[in-house]
Amino acid sequence: MKKIYQIKENQINEVSKVSKNFWVELTNPLEEDLHEISLKYKIKWTDLHKALDRSELPHIEQEENYSLVIFHVPCKKEDSPKKYRVYPFGVFFLKGGILTLSREEIFFKDFIFSSIQENMDYQNAKTYPVYLIGKSIEIFLKYLNEIQEDILQKEKNLMKASNKDLERMLLLQKSLLYFTTSLQGNRAILEKIENNNHLAPIELDYLKDVQIELKQALEMSTIYREILDNTMNTYSSIISNSMNNVMKFLTSITLVISIPTMISSFLGMNVFLGDFGKNPYSFLLVLLLSTLISVLLIIVLKKKNLL
Repeated sequence: MKKIYQIKENQINEVSKVSKNFWVELTNPLEEDLHEISLKYKIKWTDLHKALDRSELPHIEQEENYSLVIFHVPCKKEDSPKKYRVYPFGVFFLKGGILTLSREEIFFKDFIFSSIQENMDYQNAKTYPVYLIGKSIEIFLKYLNEIQEDILQKEKNLMKASNKDLERMLLLQKSLLYFTTSLQGNRAILEKIENNNHLAPIELDYLKDVQIELKQALEMSTIYREILDNTMNTYSSIISNSMNNVMKFLTSITLVISIPTMISSFLGMNVFLGDFGKNPYSFLLVLLLSTLISVLLIIVLKKKNLL
């Protein structure tokens, strides 16, 4: 999907052709769109595909006629088992405008709108990425709070957890790992901007604020991942303990049942039992003996906490 916007007097209007002060938005573009963009703006084909590669790490590149910033942005998909994902988001700073490129639809449009209405220099490759990364951190923090609530809910229902709950916890654990890795990559971009550019005091203060928020998000992601690890270990211990109790109970029941089975097997052999075999109450006596021994065995197993 390709959309073209013209930015004029702090307003953004969708247009059909590129003019001055433009913003081209590409979302999961076709190869022909990439080919057209590559020829029109003299952008390397490989750089365009970097922003579409899910495994691409955050970084900054400086070319002769454009600058490229790729950072990671979280996404939420309600209809997918992997509810929280992280995707690269590429911003090309061109002469006269910007081009954004991503594989998934990432709701950055409102952020870009608001930045332009705030009269920010969206074509400044040194400071504008700081603003965009700051907005991505807000999304990270929002999703981290949702994950925290999900973890707390699963902890409350830990004793009733099922295999599906365990699967969801595994997916959350993987999402938190992606969050941590992505935030570390975004932090590297901020550090590079800070070290390689002579920023004004106001710009440097804003960058420091974004770094503080990023550090908070990174710590939250790490803490929640550790909590989730402990929760899953506790769940595994509960499952193992429950299984041990079941096996112990079944073994004890088998032992109790084996006593009357053994007695009836011995007495059922084709051997002479003398007067005991002729006694009309012999069956009741055998039944009473088996029951008595079984009850005594149950009492012993109860005292030893084996039943």
